Amino acid sequence: MTEIVHSPAQVPAYAARLNAPQQQAVLTTEGPVLMLAGAGTGKTAALTARLAHLVAMRLAWPSEILCVTFTNKAAREMRHRVGQHIGDAVEGMPWLGTFHSIGAKMLRRHAELVGLESNYTIIDTDDQLRLLKALIQQNDLDEKRWPARQLAGLIDRWKNRGLNPGDLDAVENEAYANGRGQQFYQLYQDRLKALNACDFGDLLLHMLNIFRTHREVLELYQKRFKYILVDEYQDTNQVQYLWLRLLAQDRKNICVVGDDDQSIYSWRGAEVANILRFEKDFPGAAVIKLEQNYRSTPHILAAASGLIRANSQRHDKTLWTEANGGDKVRVIGIWDGPEEARRVGEEIERLEREGAPLDQVAILVRAQYQTREFEDRFIQIGLNYKIVGGFRFYERAEIRDALAYLRVIAQPQDDLAFERIHNQPKRGLGAKTLEKMHQHARRTGLPLAAASLQLADSDELPPRAAATIAGLLGQFLHWRELAEQTTPAELLRQVLDESGYLAMLEAEKTAEAKGRIENLAELARAMEDYDTLGDFLEHVALVMDNDADDDVEKVTIMTMHAAKGLEFDNVFLPGWEEGVFPSQRALDEGGLASLEEERRLAYVALTRARRRCTVLHAANRRIYGQWTSSIPSRFVEELPPEHIEQETTLTGGRSLWQANWSENEDPFAHVSTARPERSGARGPGWQRALATGYETRAARVQESTRSAASFAAKARTDIAIGARVFHDKFGYGTVTDQEGNKLEIEFEQAGTKRVIDSFVTVAN
Repeated sequence: MTEIVHSPAQVPAYAARLNAPQQQAVLTTEGPVLMLAGAGTGKTAALTARLAHLVAMRLAWPSEILCVTFTNKAAREMRHRVGQHIGDAVEGMPWLGTFHSIGAKMLRRHAELVGLESNYTIIDTDDQLRLLKALIQQNDLDEKRWPARQLAGLIDRWKNRGLNPGDLDAVENEAYANGRGQQFYQLYQDRLKALNACDFGDLLLHMLNIFRTHREVLELYQKRFKYILVDEYQDTNQVQYLWLRLLAQDRKNICVVGDDDQSIYSWRGAEVANILRFEKDFPGAAVIKLEQNYRSTPHILAAASGLIRANSQRHDKTLWTEANGGDKVRVIGIWDGPEEARRVGEEIERLEREGAPLDQVAILVRAQYQTREFEDRFIQIGLNYKIVGGFRFYERAEIRDALAYLRVIAQPQDDLAFERIHNQPKRGLGAKTLEKMHQHARRTGLPLAAASLQLADSDELPPRAAATIAGLLGQFLHWRELAEQTTPAELLRQVLDESGYLAMLEAEKTAEAKGRIENLAELARAMEDYDTLGDFLEHVALVMDNDADDDVEKVTIMTMHAAKGLEFDNVFLPGWEEGVFPSQRALDEGGLASLEEERRLAYVALTRARRRCTVLHAANRRIYGQWTSSIPSRFVEELPPEHIEQETTLTGGRSLWQANWSENEDPFAHVSTARPERSGARGPGWQRALATGYETRAARVQESTRSAASFAAKARTDIAIGARVFHDKFGYGTVTDQEGNKLEIEFEQAGTKRVIDSFVTVAN
């Protein structure tokens, strides 16, 4: 590590308020610099002061400095702060911006070198999907099996890695349409060129290709940029890394700012290895650690630092603060998910009574589906909240779609709901068909669904559209009958399966689609608390009506990923159990590398807290409708014990996850007499009722047999392929295929149908 000492007289005014390592980062101007900036250590102040220093000392003209950020918001903040130091000179900095904006500016000047004109169009995601769907159709590929969204995700991944169509290996090529990935990537790029267009991934990939094949262009920019500054370097992907490395190879005056402990975006292409190998890429680099934290208490910082030390792939650094005192990190073990939401609600109300502002309270979750129980609980107790970085649970598109199906089942006259899902998933009922449906509804005065069925019996629609409408409304008739025979949760599961909605999401094979499936599973779980479909829909209507004024303070609910860069006085971290956090899906897909990223995410979550941080884990949790006994996250065990305060709701020194319930054991023996009670009177039977509730919940853990992966119940063992069965509606038929509890049956009169095995009997 290179260290330069400056006397106070040598330190300019814009660096005078900085601590010693920050000043060193500002004043070490020549050669490569790695500024390792831990959470809350003032890296933005150091970076902007360094940028101002380069201009103020006339080491470079503003136009000779390349400063790259990840977001437009960060670029605007950087420009504003630098302007406070150097005044109007900041207006002469054309190369301060995001990777995409700078890449687009460069490409406008050299577009002809990649077969484009300088007035090329940058297409958005919707245009990209339409273009890919057209290519799939033109090449006789089944878009349902090989969705355009899946291909778009693959192409984006390839471009983030700096791969052109010709660079794909056999494994990458096999990732789409059984070995046609390269073909469709090339077709897509050719089509973009014909349209004089590019997508966001092309903005850097095209310039990388130009740098590699036109040395004179690369040398032009190497000479232009005397200094390069990069913010959030731990979040760079491969193409960004290669682009930067080429630009910096001549002068090597590159300063990157980042924290490998906060690299949490591998799912969108970020590679933590980029910051870890900086010293190998640029030998002799000055490594400057910013470790003095200006945000959190000593206990919070020590807990976070102790946790992250379990990662092997990282630079060694330890956050510290000059502040004294503060609460230890609380680790609370509770019985189940609903109790977790109740406990957090009680804690927040206590903070509010003590004068804590609600806008300084945050709940950070690992997965979006976790927000649902908190939202429902806060509605019940009248606690204002907001979802940041996403929609409220019941406002998400997939949840609205599912609710629309349920609304049509409950109320056939609900035109708005029917219009929303008549072609979701895609059934070939386009805009023209919908307009005819509306016209007929207006002429006849019938609800849209009834008018559509009547229209299907006429000659006004093409036969295929008419048959599709009749089939869909036949499904609704079946579901309406089913609603009288089963629970709301089972009804939803069958609707999602039989409508093809789940199959549509599963076919996308993207992280976003998997998250949407998780949300639908959580919706089904929520419905298990209601006896009738009408009761549940009424509850949802009340929740959706919770539009409090923007002027009032609200608790913030958001994912840990969305919270990066933010801070709050009081932070609650629920769901710290194995399988929830760390995420089982992440571990299954990424192994040890994903585990270390999950641990970095825990570090980020802990360091969002300024004054108090509370971690919660449940002994039991319903996931996808299935009660699951949980063990605490390994991250709980990795928190340094001297900096945490543990609490459980069981007595006798036994942890929640160690409690073994048996029918001969008194469940009241495990209820803590020291458990904090919420303010308000409770009757003398409260403790016995609580114990009985625990016993009931424990029994439900053992009773659940539903599959987490498919929402399906166990298959019947008395039905096999080839069996002759009877269905009350479709009559006699023969089983031709079986998947779990789902049967494909060739009925003698009704044709081939897919039904749940519980709705048929074996015929003699």
